[in-house]
Amino acid sequence: MILRLVLGAVLAAMALGQLASFNAMPAVMTAYGLPSGAVSTALTVALIGAEAVTAFWFLARPRSRAAAPVWSYTGVAVVWAVLASQAFARGLVLDNCGCFGTYLAQPLRWYVLVEDALMLLYAWLLWRRLRRTRAASSPATARTERTLLENH
Repeated sequence: MILRLVLGAVLAAMALGQLASFNAMPAVMTAYGLPSGAVSTALTVALIGAEAVTAFWFLARPRSRAAAPVWSYTGVAVVWAVLASQAFARGLVLDNCGCFGTYLAQPLRWYVLVEDALMLLYAWLLWRRLRRTRAASSPATARTERTLLENH
């Protein structure tokens, strides 16, 4: 639950920063090597939307067992990790990675890749927790627990 609240706050800050600097975001996406125009604008809209929806879900329902916000978070984490990794591998120089729009700008350096790796680790932890929670509350598990209680 705490991880979801923290990630929700981070995603909300990312979405708000990107939304506040929306006009600059397609240029940030283009700096990653994406085509300018509709592609970079569409990715910008998709990322901001996914970040905002996931942030809202994590903050409003941190104990939710739904897979949708975990899928959304994982998608956001993968997109940012792929963008940063390919740009870093290609030696692209980015003055602003764009995670928070033009606010809290940080250049693309090795530590951004570490931050993205942490986001992917958090996605794995969310999936692991979701699987454990669902397994513990499955009907088969409930029947087994009832049977054990009845036999004692």
